[in-house]
Amino acid sequence: MKINKLLPLAVAFLGMSCQGFLDETNRQSQTLEDASKNAVTFNQLLARVYEVSRNNTTRYASDMLYVLEDLGTDIVTRSSPLTGTDPLNDYVDLNPSTYALQVYWGNQYANIAAANTLLDNADLIQGVEANMKTSGIGQAKFFRAWAYFNLVENYGGVPLVLKQVNTAQTSFPRASEEEVYKAIVADLEDALSKVEDKPSEYGRVSKDAVRHLLSKVLLTRSYKTFAVSEDVTRSISLAETVVANHPLESSFARLFSTENVRSQETVFSYLFGSVTSSLGWGNTRHMLYKFEYFNYPGMTRGTLYQNGIGRNPTPYFYSLFDDKDQRAEATFRRALIADKVSTDGLIKIGDTAIYFPKTSWTQAQISAKRYKVINPDQYFTNDGVTNVHYPMFRKFDNPGAPFVYADQPALGTRDMIMMRAGEAYLLAAEGYLKSGNTTKAASLVNTLRSRSGLTTALTPAQITLDFILDERARELVGEVNRWMDLKRTNKLIERTLAYNPHAKLNKALTTKHLLRPIPQYEIDASGGTVVQNSNY
Repeated sequence: MKINKLLPLAVAFLGMSCQGFLDETNRQSQTLEDASKNAVTFNQLLARVYEVSRNNTTRYASDMLYVLEDLGTDIVTRSSPLTGTDPLNDYVDLNPSTYALQVYWGNQYANIAAANTLLDNADLIQGVEANMKTSGIGQAKFFRAWAYFNLVENYGGVPLVLKQVNTAQTSFPRASEEEVYKAIVADLEDALSKVEDKPSEYGRVSKDAVRHLLSKVLLTRSYKTFAVSEDVTRSISLAETVVANHPLESSFARLFSTENVRSQETVFSYLFGSVTSSLGWGNTRHMLYKFEYFNYPGMTRGTLYQNGIGRNPTPYFYSLFDDKDQRAEATFRRALIADKVSTDGLIKIGDTAIYFPKTSWTQAQISAKRYKVINPDQYFTNDGVTNVHYPMFRKFDNPGAPFVYADQPALGTRDMIMMRAGEAYLLAAEGYLKSGNTTKAASLVNTLRSRSGLTTALTPAQITLDFILDERARELVGEVNRWMDLKRTNKLIERTLAYNPHAKLNKALTTKHLLRPIPQYEIDASGGTVVQNSNY
């Protein structure tokens, strides 16, 4: 198996933060025997854990971004007309040789390997201050647990590698899902006892970050056959603690404003910044859900709208927003403004160049405009300029980031919010719904919605699992793993086939797809000790 190849004996440190706790860069490698004589090595190993996890989150490989997180769900589909097939979005011929599945598997084990390197050598490094060592061990266990959570939900039971692999090995039998979950919870429980409550250096894992992840893990396990009786109540308690410690921002627009970089609502972010040596690939979220707008009159390849990465929200997603829901305007733009004069001179800089009405306009209304008007039923119809076109996202705007393609470093500089109180409200609400307390669930959802201008209170009877999933889409699109949300709630098949137009067209999604296939190269390299998931 190739896990051992992800555990080099030499240590290479890459500084990763922006105005946070990892501003230095040390690109020299040395053996752990030599490095153990210097207390700085401990921080370098810890920085490596953060750097690997950040890099594998913002991209899987040079041209793969979030393809196993939002694609092939009810709210995100592929950017192409309603023809053809695709393994990841349409579930047609998804197989053990699908490249994205191989890369994702390897990346998660790279995260685990980096954590194991620190954990197994922490006591060997001389001169490390006791509190720093304790906290660092907790942080490494947090990231190891997170990687295993991604693995177990995507692939089912996987090999548990909780120690460094320093010699070539091929036998890595799969642990059961239950065993993997026990290891995840154990790591997070230990992390919660070790990390700081409120780290003085921005960007470190805090107790609330651990609580947030543990809440989601326990809530997810509560749907399993091996659930523990207190999973739901503990999940709720952890999420409510996060909510209490992280007040909501005054408005959704302010939460994602480029002028409000580090919100009180944020629980954990990956940091980037503009320092080249620590930027790495850069934040890629500003490339989410954008089409080739630059081919239309009045538009150019600029540094405001930038480029997209080849997928788009479904029509169902756009239909979810009430007219009073302020999250719609803060999340996507229906009007694209010209940044150059059109060839015929009819569209000037600052004019509307493309407009997407919420409800269809008549041909007479369209003909009266100089700019391009695209009705909702035309999002997947080739108009002679682009194959697909849709209201374009602004939620993650990164003005000034260069126009690049998906196989080039994105160089986005904004922090990437990974956990925030907005989700904690919905985790607690889902837990209360699952425990039968719809009154408390409604109270949490109403509080969150009121922040976005929706002041008419929902009744307890209106809080259903489907409603909470819709609310997660409105609040968290592009921020969390939608595929895992739908799988957790046993809604992946139902909602994807109902609302993803390409998946609905091909009707290939079945229960076998609730687990992805194990990469074939891992099965081959393990000599058969890794067994494939059923029906692949």
